Amino acid sequence: MPEPLLEARGIVKSFGRVRALRGANFTVFPNEVVALVGDNGAGKSTLVKTLAGVHQPDEGEILFDGEPVEIHTPLDARRLGIETVYQDLALAAELDAGANMFLGREIMRPGVLGKLGFIDKQAMRVRSREAFTNLGVALQDTSAPVATMSGGQRQGIAVSRAVTWASKVVFMDEPTAALGVVQTRNVLDLIGRVRGQGLAVVLISHNMPEVFEVADRIEVLRLGERVARFRRGEVTMEDVVGAMTGAITQVERPEADRLDQDAGPDAPRR
Repeated sequence: MPEPLLEARGIVKSFGRVRALRGANFTVFPNEVVALVGDNGAGKSTLVKTLAGVHQPDEGEILFDGEPVEIHTPLDARRLGIETVYQDLALAAELDAGANMFLGREIMRPGVLGKLGFIDKQAMRVRSREAFTNLGVALQDTSAPVATMSGGQRQGIAVSRAVTWASKVVFMDEPTAALGVVQTRNVLDLIGRVRGQGLAVVLISHNMPEVFEVADRIEVLRLGERVARFRRGEVTMEDVVGAMTGAITQVERPEADRLDQDAGPDAPRR
């Protein structure tokens, strides 16, 4: 029976008098797409930033591969194999796709030139093109500044960067926000390919049709707490929305989640 890959237990986080998380729980299993949903102000982004090392929890515990860990900075999260695609994408608009892929992880030129701080731009572009090809991200010119690219292309670069460096988990915060129909389709297909590479994907989204299309499980936050967990094939959109608004409640059953994961994301839904 598989154990959780990443687990948050009783996370509390306040900003002054505002209590964003009130004992929030969250679970990610290996090789799954789990959606984290909730209304505005539910605490989704705060929870993700806490797990990604941007915020420090006031209380609670984070476990990774069953062991307690402290994630003080995004660098700590990266060392665990966790990467995050934020809503603003965190891309340098004046740099090309290759430079953005290796932002903060630049490849230096061999020999003396590398020791003097010269970057190997060609090597970064070659490796970036390989990553884009593997994930099906279509870019006409990887040497063009990101500022000249479409929203879908920028999203593809940000996701590719996260997938390239992640070894365990990729968080995606509203990855299709402000994208057109075709670009959204590409991003959803990309999420499936990311899971196909053996990574767990955490999808933060308000878009219920997209959630029901790509997620294996759905966890619902409301007012800073997890209030429900569902398997996609056993729930309706109305049920999820009801949990988000407080119209319905659910008793948590951790053992059920583990049984579901043992069956695997592609197992028949009961």
